[in-house]
Amino acid sequence: MMSDPQARLERLTSMLRRRGVILPAFEIHGGVAGLFDFGPIGGRLRRRLNNAWLEHWAAQGDIVEIDSPTITPESVLIASGHVGEFNDHMSECNACGGVFRSDHLVEGFHSNPDVLAPKDLDQLISNNNVNCLTCGAMDWKDAQPMNLMFSTRIGTMKGGRTAYMRPETAQGMFMQFPALYRHFRNRLPFGAVQTGKGYRNEISPRQGMIRLREFNMAELEYFIDPEVESSHDFSKWVSSRFNFVPDPEFGEPLEMSPGEASTQNIIRHPTVAWFMARTWDFLVSVGIDPAKIRFRQHEGTEMAHYASDCWDAEIHGSYGWIECVGIAHRGCYDLAAHESATGDNNLRAWRPYDEPKIVDKTVLSGKGAVIGPSFRDQASAVNEALELLIDMPSKFPFELSLGNGDKVTIESEMVEEKRIQSTEHGEWFLPHVVEPAFGIDRILWHILDHAYLESEKGGEAYTVLRLSPSIAPIDVVILPLMEKDELAEMAHDIHRRICSTKNLASYYDGSGSIGRRYARADEVGVPWAVTIDHESLQNGSVTIRRRDDGKQVRIQSDDLVDTLTIGPSANLF
Repeated sequence: MMSDPQARLERLTSMLRRRGVILPAFEIHGGVAGLFDFGPIGGRLRRRLNNAWLEHWAAQGDIVEIDSPTITPESVLIASGHVGEFNDHMSECNACGGVFRSDHLVEGFHSNPDVLAPKDLDQLISNNNVNCLTCGAMDWKDAQPMNLMFSTRIGTMKGGRTAYMRPETAQGMFMQFPALYRHFRNRLPFGAVQTGKGYRNEISPRQGMIRLREFNMAELEYFIDPEVESSHDFSKWVSSRFNFVPDPEFGEPLEMSPGEASTQNIIRHPTVAWFMARTWDFLVSVGIDPAKIRFRQHEGTEMAHYASDCWDAEIHGSYGWIECVGIAHRGCYDLAAHESATGDNNLRAWRPYDEPKIVDKTVLSGKGAVIGPSFRDQASAVNEALELLIDMPSKFPFELSLGNGDKVTIESEMVEEKRIQSTEHGEWFLPHVVEPAFGIDRILWHILDHAYLESEKGGEAYTVLRLSPSIAPIDVVILPLMEKDELAEMAHDIHRRICSTKNLASYYDGSGSIGRRYARADEVGVPWAVTIDHESLQNGSVTIRRRDDGKQVRIQSDDLVDTLTIGPSANLF
């Protein structure tokens, strides 16, 4: 069925709302832009997508899952740079007070307005006579940065601490590096994943599920030794042609395998290339059209404050090319920032030398006559912490972290420098990090967008969601030919058996004609439909119908659970 893209988008959005997939949140109270509910179909779809993501990365063998709080103390986000850097520019209309993201106002006049400085945004708005989207006026205040984090407080009254709802899950994984390092027996590389809610106070949420204020994300932090050459086997993708859009400074769009792109240094680090290839695998496995995936490298002016290289996996759909995954080489930025902010040296890993080294170095030694009276019961812990200092302080006084988590202030008169010679068998260093960060809601939207197919059947519009069976929210619909006693009883019994089976979901539908019921199931992406008829009562067989082509075969009802669990094979049809 041919139609214009906007009309198709409206029908898709209407269907998702009508069938309980994605709905506006708090609608009876007027709703809130950028907040959505996942209904009875959408909630399970999102959970299955999350589970598929976790299973995909767990299969690598050196990646584990953690779960951190969504409320984050301000000091963490000051150290990470989010308090100072996590901004978008906004433009306010003098006439009506409407506020909009500045880069959104000038999208039609610049290829990548997100990288522009405030004065450049103001110039584009002025030169192109951009109207206010609310009142139509052309009277704008200068573009101003706005921090996107939701602030809150931990505790009450004077004892309260400033905090934020987390804008990403990454910082929780950096905080847990010491525990992860112990878990992996002090050996790199290894990774941690986390899924859950993130929060960004978007200036002007738009495009449905694309730009939200509360969203579902899934991130992976992979810790590596920067001095160990990374080795990855790209043979699986040797014949795969990925679409790459490098920084324009370095080249034109091209098609090649990820191994070739790594070898030719188009992708600057092989581990980044590895995660790009594995990301492509995941997106395709959950139903994204591979022809609608491309990897775009961030331009130098666009690069996040922590990244030395970054690629976005963009997916094409009803809203054009949309960033859905960011794969960044974060270097040691985060661990170094938190170490600097706290003085905690436990964020380092150990690298043994091939041969021991004799080293002359300067260390700080506590003056017993001063340390003892100054710190009393903590004196021993202070001396031990001084001995373990990796870097000499640049100035006095400085804060020294003790092994028990306490901190003390060290004045210059408390210590003395000593020159010592020692045999060293290795060194402590800050690991580097490669991070694939996934926007689950954006991916889910594109799965629905790519799976939504319209046609005509019997002169009427017919909709099918061709969802991958691995993430379809409902595995099978149970349909008694008629809701008569014995047929309905057998259908309900089969429905209960399937629902009691791990990882299978079924629903019962006995209302209306069998054709209408098939259509309802196809519309929400149910891969299989099972019909119970009079022959079922005679010999225990049922008809199983495949969503994607409508083909049907009969099997024994006792075999149904096993057939659905392993996936009905092609030769069944």
